Amino acid sequence: MSRELNLLEGKIAPTLTKLALPIMGTSFIQMAYNLTDIIWLGRLSTEAVAASGTAGFFMWLGSSLVMISQIGVGVGIAQSIGRNDMDEAKKYISNGFQLDFLIAMIYSILLFIFRHSLIGFFNLDDPNVVQMAIDYLTIIAIGIVFHFLNPIFSTALNSSGNSVTPFKVNALGLISNIILDPVFIFGFGPIPAMGIKGAALATILAQFFVTIIFIISGKLNGTIYSHVKLLVKPDLKYIKHIVKLGFPPFVQSALHASISMILTKIVAKFGAIPVAVQSIGSQIESISWNTSEGFSTAISTFTGQNYGAKKYDRIKEGYNIGMKILGSIGLFASLLLIFAARPLFTIFTPNDPVAIWEGVRYLRILGVSQLFMCIEIGTAGAFNGLGRTLPPTIIGVSFNILRIPLAAILSTYTALGLLGVWWSLSLTSILKGIILATWFIYILKYKLEKEITALE
Repeated sequence: MSRELNLLEGKIAPTLTKLALPIMGTSFIQMAYNLTDIIWLGRLSTEAVAASGTAGFFMWLGSSLVMISQIGVGVGIAQSIGRNDMDEAKKYISNGFQLDFLIAMIYSILLFIFRHSLIGFFNLDDPNVVQMAIDYLTIIAIGIVFHFLNPIFSTALNSSGNSVTPFKVNALGLISNIILDPVFIFGFGPIPAMGIKGAALATILAQFFVTIIFIISGKLNGTIYSHVKLLVKPDLKYIKHIVKLGFPPFVQSALHASISMILTKIVAKFGAIPVAVQSIGSQIESISWNTSEGFSTAISTFTGQNYGAKKYDRIKEGYNIGMKILGSIGLFASLLLIFAARPLFTIFTPNDPVAIWEGVRYLRILGVSQLFMCIEIGTAGAFNGLGRTLPPTIIGVSFNILRIPLAAILSTYTALGLLGVWWSLSLTSILKGIILATWFIYILKYKLEKEITALE
């Protein structure tokens, strides 16, 4: 039975919400993988959290590489469905999977070969933290291909209007990770305690489990990717278009990850606890970030299908409704991080009062910018749906780069110290949200209707 929603007709708010909720749930699940690791590692030691957070940057960079295929495939499928061209949609899927798998294998090899140098970049002063980070990254490198494949399965289904199946499949993966994490980290019965290696192994096995379920589900239920042939000669026409659409978001995300690594290097000067605080705090903040990403994907799919169908009024109304919902989410997130900072952070390091104190300061500062961050992420989805992936990249890259000198100046030449790094994150997020939304509204009012009219 088909689960695809009709995004081209009917009331927009309920349709967009029905599409978005499972995607948001899937985003929460991806966030919960990291949170589960951190919750258990926090009970192992603060150093283990710092190590996993350091190595985790390279999973983030891997997720950035996934975006080359993920964004291109998603936009290609949505616009093809809007034009009622399913053959073209399937070509985007097959070529997107081939490109994604190739990138995954190259990245896996590079991570494994250069794992010592990559962790060494951070100049961590605790040799125990360094070794744990290397151990974690080694296991992640071996199995990261599944981390690459699963988002493409999800994107193919989401872009066709079926967001329920990815949610269910990823939920099963999370359950397996929740079960495996404490077993592998602390040991159980004949299974020895593996510490941080166990956390990495649990994550990879859970991702492998998700890949298998996606494949089986596709065969049994006849999903949009179930009849796609992967072992065929790549079509360079589709590969080029996928890269054209996906490369700007990749650049933005990869630079964001790289800049965050540099900021972590600045933070590391203040000791291991601030590194752990940044790792934990960013995961807590990802409650709003992942929610917005999920809704952004829904906005992108909705916009892409209606752009392919040349329905300007639905694009405009969909964006306005989406921003109202995301604005509410951002406001709630701001209030949560500002007023519930202490109980939130205590969940992760219950026995480290210094880390809790620093974590509360981190969350309250980042709480100021949550509304604007949600607006930025949702607007980026609307741009992507139109196939205009460059504007979000320009804004994202510009202000993310600005974070480096701003953090260095505020943390070194003012009385803020470490807080200067956190303020550099919050202030730039506010600016990104305001400028990107203004840019999209301008295109919506003065360019898009003329463009669609010219296509008719």
